Amino acid sequence: MGAVRAQLERQALHSQDLLDPLRAMLAKALAMLTPGNLKYSFFSNSGTESVEAALKLARAYDPLKPTIVVATRGFHGKSFGSLSASGKSTFRTPFGAMLPGFKHVPFNDVLALVDIFNACRMTGDDVGAVLLEPIQGEGGVNIPSDDYLPAVRRLCDEFGALLILDEVQTGMGRTGTMFACEHYGVVPDILCLAKALGGGVMPIGATVATEAVFSRLFGNPFLHTTTFGGNPLACAAALATIDVIIDERLPERAAEMGEYMLAGMRAAARGHEDIVVDVRGKGLLMALEFTSDAAGFAASKYLFDRGVLVAGTLVNARTVRVEPPLTIERAQADRVFAILEDALDAMARENAVLTA
Repeated sequence: MGAVRAQLERQALHSQDLLDPLRAMLAKALAMLTPGNLKYSFFSNSGTESVEAALKLARAYDPLKPTIVVATRGFHGKSFGSLSASGKSTFRTPFGAMLPGFKHVPFNDVLALVDIFNACRMTGDDVGAVLLEPIQGEGGVNIPSDDYLPAVRRLCDEFGALLILDEVQTGMGRTGTMFACEHYGVVPDILCLAKALGGGVMPIGATVATEAVFSRLFGNPFLHTTTFGGNPLACAAALATIDVIIDERLPERAAEMGEYMLAGMRAAARGHEDIVVDVRGKGLLMALEFTSDAAGFAASKYLFDRGVLVAGTLVNARTVRVEPPLTIERAQADRVFAILEDALDAMARENAVLTA
């Protein structure tokens, strides 16, 4: 907040016709922070916009490979391009036909990917890119097997396709590493960031890619632009956020507290298997999966009423996300466990009365 206030005194917004040192500093910081040979950044205002830029970069990289493969239960935003990549009919059907060229396959299913790659090659609709969340957030905190993303990377390399990873939810330390792809030793060709990048103070999105991918824009950088993306206030917030995440070792803290909270929530849910199906997560991206939508709503309301904020999911209504700040203390986590246990006990008593 202090960094944004200080920047507001100097320059709030910017002109796209002038060079902005903060944008350059943030781009350099992300080039150093992101894994592998990710190098150049395009800044926008949201996760949806960061995905839109990634889709356009992928199409520009090889226009002769028009197919983009995405996962069912995935969520990438609600603008036309990102919605076409997303995997829930509720948000797609009201708007008619989506953009062409997207193929959906089940998440965490390598064989399905192999089939679609081969089928598209046979028909001349070759796959130009695969767009995935390393861990599906809105889909219900769906964690892939350890060998899934490495297999996807190898498949993309074999067919000459780009790998785009949407880390809008998982990036910036949330899962216990700076970026979730680092759990699996995978480097994408394009990485999408937003949400936590602004530190909870300013909205900002970033599309980070290799030099080879961005080279398609070198001849005309105005092929894809944004008026307010990468503005000084947002860049100041992002730079301060990166400093805090590194200085306070928040990814390591997320890994430690994630283990603690998973253990505590599983203990609270013990004996309530008729209400809670699963407690899962990686780092501080966690979820409680209930037996029904009604059970999830009831538990969420109980928690809300007692000061514990949880998040529903746009794709799987039975699953409730638990995403505390990376700075959460053990005493605060203990309070969450106690209130969750009380909620499940109260729901069990109510069920007993209803079925008596």
